[in-house]
Amino acid sequence: MTIRLSNRDARRIFLAKQGLSAAPHRALGKDGLLQLIHDIGFVQVDSIATVERAHHQILFSRNQTYRREHLAELLEKDGELFEHWTHDASIIPSTFFIYWKHRFKWESETLRERWRKWRGEDFDAGCEETYARIANNGAVMARHLKEDGHESGGWWNWHPSKTALEVLWRQGKLAIARRENFQKVYDLTERVIPARHYDGEVAHEEFIDWACRSALERLGFATHGEIAAFWDLVSPDEAKDWVAAHRDELCEIVIEPANGGKPRPSFAFAGFPDGLGDIPDPPARVRVLSPFDPLLRDRNRAERLFDFFYRIEVFVPEPKREYGYYVFPLLEGDRMIGRIDMKADRKRGSLDVRRLWLERGVKPSSGRMEKLMAELDRIARFAGVEEVKLLEGWNAALS
Repeated sequence: MTIRLSNRDARRIFLAKQGLSAAPHRALGKDGLLQLIHDIGFVQVDSIATVERAHHQILFSRNQTYRREHLAELLEKDGELFEHWTHDASIIPSTFFIYWKHRFKWESETLRERWRKWRGEDFDAGCEETYARIANNGAVMARHLKEDGHESGGWWNWHPSKTALEVLWRQGKLAIARRENFQKVYDLTERVIPARHYDGEVAHEEFIDWACRSALERLGFATHGEIAAFWDLVSPDEAKDWVAAHRDELCEIVIEPANGGKPRPSFAFAGFPDGLGDIPDPPARVRVLSPFDPLLRDRNRAERLFDFFYRIEVFVPEPKREYGYYVFPLLEGDRMIGRIDMKADRKRGSLDVRRLWLERGVKPSSGRMEKLMAELDRIARFAGVEEVKLLEGWNAALS
């Protein structure tokens, strides 16, 4: 039997799964933060700090009591989180570390050979020397090795942070112990990941089952491709085979698309949606999301569910940008209502709002604009600036 789901119900389910339906003012604390990251799966890390770095903004958009120091403690002192690769660099619960060992194995078999061909015959010796340097002398940043005159050959002079350190990290031999001014500090993995998370192995079949099952749990419903893409640990064919092997646990879902396109069959666990329990309505407030928010990471899924076309234009030449360098999506309740171009000017102590665009059919009503201004005030306080400054011509909806 195929279950048909309205677009609104699909949005509400996905928002709840991604931590955006709980009260954003509830007390979180460090334990609650760890649970939040576990529930949504991972938080992407990005270096751009137009307002605040992506990982901080992703968490703040879900709970305004979020504290940066709690994240630092979980990462750098408690070892309950680690930083590695999903579809991009991300913060991940350390309870998942044993599954990442399968990724490390794959990286060891493919990435190192690719780099060896690129950087030359002395690449392996350089990696071994770098590993021994850290094993004997402790954690390093890339620049420390250059300062020490650490040179094994011509390849090292290219850029150390993108050669041995990167390869050893991707292979799981090194881990990121902490960041200083957002620069990675590398150490041996067994000195970073606590033994309770570091020890142990899982068979390949168990790994595939966890990767697919845990992805579907966090998505609520998904296609084969969406299951595979969530962690970026398995291939679409592996996800497809997993679905076929577990059809007795799953049901087929057809979701009404928001953009009028053709519905795409998805899968969910049997008992859906009743097995999910009560799905709360998301808060009615307006919220600014990070461009890297997991709600929008899968751009095609976001278009089907929210009829919201969003692309980051950082790498688009300025004359060709439709909106701006780093434009933030706006969520109101269960709808994506627009995007906003803004930047924290910490020298002047202001959050400078350059431009606001509302989606087709979304009106700049007084109530909506009040909610937006309340959110901008919250963002300003979080970014450590004193006021919101609306620059001339900021409201495209009134143009």
